[in-house]
Amino acid sequence: MSVAPKPLPTPPSAFDLLRVPVLGRLMKSRNGRLVLQLPFLAIAALLVYDGFTGAQDAARNLATVVPWVHFRGVAVIVLLLVGNLFCMGCPFTLPRTLARRFVRPRRRFPRILRNKWLAVLGLLLLFFSYEWLNYWASPLLTAWLIVAYFGASFALEFLFDESPFCKYVCPLGSFNFAYAMVSPAKIEARNPEVCKTCVGKECVNGAFIPIAGIAAPIVTAPTGETVTPPAPVGVPRVLGCPTELFVPQMKSNLDCTQCLDCARACPHDNVALVVRRPGRVLFTPEAWPKRWDVIALFASMTGFALVNAFGMVPPVYDYIRTVAGVLGATGATVPAWAEGVALLVMFVLGGVVLPILAVMGTAWLARTLTRSTARLSLRDTAAAFTPALVPVGLGVWMAHYGFHFLTGAFTIVPVFQSFLVDHGITALGRPDWSVAGVENFELIGLLQIGMMVGGLAVGLLVAERVAARLYRRESFVALLPWAVLLVCIVGLAFAVFGQPMEMRGTIYFD
Repeated sequence: MSVAPKPLPTPPSAFDLLRVPVLGRLMKSRNGRLVLQLPFLAIAALLVYDGFTGAQDAARNLATVVPWVHFRGVAVIVLLLVGNLFCMGCPFTLPRTLARRFVRPRRRFPRILRNKWLAVLGLLLLFFSYEWLNYWASPLLTAWLIVAYFGASFALEFLFDESPFCKYVCPLGSFNFAYAMVSPAKIEARNPEVCKTCVGKECVNGAFIPIAGIAAPIVTAPTGETVTPPAPVGVPRVLGCPTELFVPQMKSNLDCTQCLDCARACPHDNVALVVRRPGRVLFTPEAWPKRWDVIALFASMTGFALVNAFGMVPPVYDYIRTVAGVLGATGATVPAWAEGVALLVMFVLGGVVLPILAVMGTAWLARTLTRSTARLSLRDTAAAFTPALVPVGLGVWMAHYGFHFLTGAFTIVPVFQSFLVDHGITALGRPDWSVAGVENFELIGLLQIGMMVGGLAVGLLVAERVAARLYRRESFVALLPWAVLLVCIVGLAFAVFGQPMEMRGTIYFD
């Protein structure tokens, strides 16, 4: 006879969202994730439809206004305040959920690709193609990009048993993973001792209903109830963690989609979605892997924040014309191939190579100045200070995407009205194209300054704590190179945002 488990305690100094009445039950229900995924799926379908069939006018088409004006601005705010909500509700993972109700692939993703280098490459290709192909100005290309996302997700989830698209490939997921590190929400075990003696490890393996005729051993769980561990073959009741994270070993939000499959599968009700102080993980050394690919991901995210913004200010055109001239392109109009080469060089150097070299050079200088070369490797030093890049990079992204979001915040209203009118629905009235967003650019400028200065302040505090922990009496000497690097990053951001920026995807620009 099974015994109902006793409620396990919430981790100390934390608030568990899964204990909230109604909300917690909904989030842990088998189809709880669908409640969030289906609206996102409907929005994606709407964007694809309007992108393919609507007027190819960036400021008047849902396919360009929603992703490039609204989604990006809301995403960075949600990551800061709530966590990886968009990965939780990601519609691109629905093919995995549906397909694995019937079949589970046995192939493993190639070992050489199980790292963040593919993520860096994916981010590079996305930002480069966005600028070169002008996704922001083409509803049709944006619609094809969404379709390509669904196709890539389905193909990889169909072929491999892990979730390689989310964990290693998806550029949006990589962005979310990186900046969800500052989020207050995190998956934790309520009682790690329960996990040590758990037989089935359902949070990773999933919970299965055995096929008739195949008996599964009956065991007693640490909480006292009788449970049946997953059978070798069976029908999946709840899928385990798609990125193969074991709950008690999770130190951060890196690679966590917050899908809550672990909470649904756990037979001991031992998984919590806790809310703690934002940015807490930045000061937790064990939460940061000492790997070059992880260091490269965070360094590149900071570099892309600067280069992506630089691609929208007037000096970029002088740069493109200069490179085109070096390549031998003549005439008043720069050929597309020359522009592509110039942008590729800009994103490769400014987004990947130089940021990684800057982090490595700063780590080398800190080791040299403190005479710690024998005690700390270059990789370990760079990994220890990598958390300082997160608030600085996030501050730059918020300043950039916040600008576009604020200036075009209300454009969604006339654009949606226009979509309805085009399909014979006038219940919401005719679109008023004078509706745009915040027109006080001085206020927006002050908000941008606050975001970047705030990110710099937190980054310097993180670097100071790391220096004090690693170098003690030499902490000031060790901190100095990193402080200079962080200040230079924000200084470059100020120089970029001090230029007039294109009002992409809004009526202002068109």
